[in-house]
Amino acid sequence: MVDEETKGEVEEDVECPECGSKHLSHDYQKAELVCQACGLVLEESLIDQGPEWRAFDAEQSASRARTGAPSSYTLADKGLSTTIDTSNRDAMGGTISGEAARQAQTIRKWQRRIRLSRSVERNLNYALAEMGRMATQLKLPRDVQQEAGLIYRRAVEKGLVRGRSIEALSAASLYAACRAVGLPRTLDEIATVSPLHRRDIGRSYRFLAREMGLKIAPPGPADYISRFCSELELDPATEQEAQNLLKKAGQEELISGRGPTGFAGAAIYIATRVTGQRRSQKVIATVTGVTEVTIRNRYRELADLLGIEID
Repeated sequence: MVDEETKGEVEEDVECPECGSKHLSHDYQKAELVCQACGLVLEESLIDQGPEWRAFDAEQSASRARTGAPSSYTLADKGLSTTIDTSNRDAMGGTISGEAARQAQTIRKWQRRIRLSRSVERNLNYALAEMGRMATQLKLPRDVQQEAGLIYRRAVEKGLVRGRSIEALSAASLYAACRAVGLPRTLDEIATVSPLHRRDIGRSYRFLAREMGLKIAPPGPADYISRFCSELELDPATEQEAQNLLKKAGQEELISGRGPTGFAGAAIYIATRVTGQRRSQKVIATVTGVTEVTIRNRYRELADLLGIEID
């Protein structure tokens, strides 16, 4: 019998020529490919592609691996350059001081200067840091930051950033990335974490979309339901009810060309009345970023169209 720790199942669509079985396994101890049904050795002297070391926890795996972190569009150098540690410790873990510490500090200083020696690299470094700051404040996931970094890099490659505000293009790239990955944020939300007005961010976004040919579908009310319901601490039944209301309204072409957050808030308001998880129009308006008047008007339009009667 083959030891369980030294064999691995073969995922390829390979059959045994003797019995036709697909239950084949790699015996890494003997370097053979064996049929588990009849015992036929299909191949021998195989090369083990895995590491020659073993690890029993994540810390050991990280310390013994000889590859670095994956490249990232959120860093100006994509994380591929060398970074000199600031701990001032030698290879044995001991603290260095005196002349050696001063030399290390000098090396770190010149290393930072070399990494950002060109204006394009300095531009990228500042813009990516600005996008990271805004994404953190908006609690956006890592993939949104990656997408925003990629959009800004493409703008740099096309020469679109020259003579334009880095803050405006950074905010516009983040806004476009949110829409691209299906986690839209409104211009007002982006403006709350940016030093610029929503008008300037919108103008920069339209410029990027036009010059780069960004084909990003505008967000609909349904794209906001999950986030708004989470902030309102509503259960899945209420969220599903709001989605169903918007689906019916979409079939009647009521929400086409209208503000999505207003209809999202109105659908949530109706859903909370239906399921009994009542939330006031004021609370929903605060979460959705629209006025109570907007919630009230959209709620009446939805109720009239769908024939809903709520006390």
